[in-house]
Order: sequence, then structure tokens, then C-alpha cells
Amino acid sequence: MTHPVSRFFKIEAAAGLLLLFFTLLALILANSPLSDQFENIWKMPLGVNFNEYSFERTLHDWINDALMTLFFFLIALELKREIVLGDFSQPRLAMLSISAAAGGMLVPALIYSFFQYGELGQHGWGTVMATDTAFVIGGLALLGKRIPRTLRVFMLSLAVVDDIGAILVVALGYGSQLNFSYVALSLFGFVVIRLMALAGIRSIGLFFGVGGVIWLCVDASGIHATVAGVILGLMTPTNKWVSDERLHKIVDCIVPFPPGEQGSGDTHARQVLKTAEAAAREALSPVERLEIMLHPWVSFAIMPLFAFANAGIDFANMTFSTSISLAVFLGFLLGKPIGIFLFSWLAVRLRIAILPNDLNWPLVFSAGILAGIGFTMAIFIANLAFEPELIASAKLGILLASLSSGILGISLLFFLTRTNHAECKGTDMKHNIFKDY
Repeated sequence: MTHPVSRFFKIEAAAGLLLLFFTLLALILANSPLSDQFENIWKMPLGVNFNEYSFERTLHDWINDALMTLFFFLIALELKREIVLGDFSQPRLAMLSISAAAGGMLVPALIYSFFQYGELGQHGWGTVMATDTAFVIGGLALLGKRIPRTLRVFMLSLAVVDDIGAILVVALGYGSQLNFSYVALSLFGFVVIRLMALAGIRSIGLFFGVGGVIWLCVDASGIHATVAGVILGLMTPTNKWVSDERLHKIVDCIVPFPPGEQGSGDTHARQVLKTAEAAAREALSPVERLEIMLHPWVSFAIMPLFAFANAGIDFANMTFSTSISLAVFLGFLLGKPIGIFLFSWLAVRLRIAILPNDLNWPLVFSAGILAGIGFTMAIFIANLAFEPELIASAKLGILLASLSSGILGISLLFFLTRTNHAECKGTDMKHNIFKDY
């Protein structure tokens, strides 16, 4: 496994535990004597007022619209890196994950629509299309070395494509009426970003500044603001400014500081060190640099904060629609594994995709069950798709489906990989025996 993918798995696995903690905490507070105070926190208005101009939102909206843009930006960076530098650079291997993600979005939406056709919740079909990357990777992490490497990469790729698909659903299915003036300004902003990249501008701060203006324009256009994050992530360059060979030559030029001149900023040695520092930074592509910089913040701050702000359900004061909860539950628990398995199988049969040697169809189906953990992405879409009085019913279905899918998926994968576990133990024993000699 390449280092970036390995690092991504480790961060997502740890983030899954943090997400679980804040989800439980939100549920506890929402059903405690502090429930009113807890709810009022997220309704607190924050913004800017200047003469007749007012740009104000609740804390809940800032989290869901602004901070989640960074999440989708990171997801788009990961997809771009995989397409250019990772496993997606092999077309037939990439098509396995893309096909699985397509099935994992389409079939759950069809099952949900079947149960909610003509009902109050029929507009909520997008809720069951998303997979929670952190929880899924966290579930795989619980199984350790029992899981084949290719299954981890398959599930990560599937989840990334799934999340991109989810934000397209948000843009197309749950956007408001378009303001074409702001759409044009948004497009102009993307052109400016492209010209900045072509001109060789490398300042991340400057790009984020222009990106912030684009976000405001997209938000005002009627398209959901998080779409800006996806587009900007996919536009991020993957080429390096300093090649590995050039970096090695620069590092070879570094000389020790002469005695007594450590405090001088004008010595040749100090200048070489500064050059080496810049070269080391530019030896990573912008995609890799941004992913390394943002991933811990998104995983350990933004996503837990999102869960804390959105997972709280006051069971005592809510009227639930069992039909919506059931449709969401079945969409995830049945639709995800059926869709992922069926579309993957068809892609392999039609020879547009290949199944890696250490993967088999029972593993793919079991992983499809695990993909039924929709949680954060599902709640994100539910907030857009449902009327306020129906959101609690959707969240209940999401929570029950995520819990059931997690338990069932991990249990099946544990059972199916018991042979792998025994072989790994045998290999480890041999390694330890030889090590002693």
C-alpha cells in the first residue's frame, strides 16, 4: 500500500472513534434536561452586518455549509490523487469501484422511492445514497490484518466516489432557484483559479482567498455552496515543481554552518538551507500538500463537530413517521449491498472492470453491507431533503441502519476472513522463530 493511502486509513480509523463519541454525546444531551440549551447553541446567529448588507447564518448552518465545504474539498483532492497517482490510474481497476459506487447509490434510492412513492418523504431519496468514509474505514480497522489490502483500497475508493456522487445529488436534486449572475461570477472565479495555477502562483493563502470568494458566489447562486469545494479540489494540480532528482541535487549541496556564524542570515550555508526547505516543500504536488495539511483538521475537528451539531435527536418530543424510518433503513441495509454487489459483478462480467486476485464476491457483498453506514453524509443530505417535522424520522432510520450495517458487515467480514487470520498468525510465528536465530 502506498504511503498516502496508508496514512489516509490511519486517520480515518481514528476519526471513526471520535465520530462515535460525539454522536453518542449529542444523543445524550438531546435527551437530557439540557436539551433546550443544547439545541439553542446551534441556533445562535453568526455573521457580518454592514449598513444594508447582512450576511448572517446560524452556527448550525455555518457548520453544514461552510465547514463541510472543506470536507468535500478534501474528498475531491483524494479522488484527484487516486485518478492521477493512485489505483484509479489503472482504468479497469478504477471501474470496479466506480461501478460499485454507482450501484450503491442507485439501488438504495430506488428501494427508498418504492416505499415512499406518493408519500410525504418521497423527496428524500438522496438520503440513502451516501456512505460514511470514516465509519466504514474505522470498521475495517477493527478487523486488522484479516482484511486484504485490496478490499481496503476498494472500499476507500468506493466511499470517495460515493461522496462525490452525493454532493452532485445535493447540487442537482436539492438546490434552490438559480441566480445566473452569481453562477457567471462563480465560473469566472474558477477561470481565475486556473489562470493563477498556469501562472505558477504557489501561495496556498492566496488560492484559499479566491476560493472563499468563489464559495460566496456559489452560495448566492442557488447551488449548494459545498459544490465549490468539489470543483476546486478536482482543479488542484498534481504536478510537482521540483522533481525528485532536482531535490536530491539541492540536498547534496547543503553544508554545515561554519562555527560562530549560526546567527547570521547571510551565510551561504543558510541560503542553501532555505533553498532546500523550499525545494522539499515543492517536491510534493499541491494535491498531496493540501491533503496532508487538511486531512487531520477535517477528520478530527470538522466531522466530529458536524456529528455533534446534527446527530442529536430528542426522542421524547418528536413524532416519528415509521414509513420514512423504514424506507431509509431498508434503503441502506438492503440497497447498499445489493447495488454494490450487482453493479460490480456486471462490470466484471462485461469486462469493463477486473476483480483483484485476493478479493472474492462474498467479501464484496459483505463490504457492501458495511457501506450501509451512511451516517454523517446521510444526515447532511437529510437536512436538505426533508421538512423540519420529518428530519427526526429520517435520522432515526439513518442511525438504526448505520448501527445494523456496521454490526452485520463487520461480523460477516470477521467470519469470511478467519482463514486469512490463521495464515497471518502462522506467518508471524515463523517470522518470530527465524528472528530468534
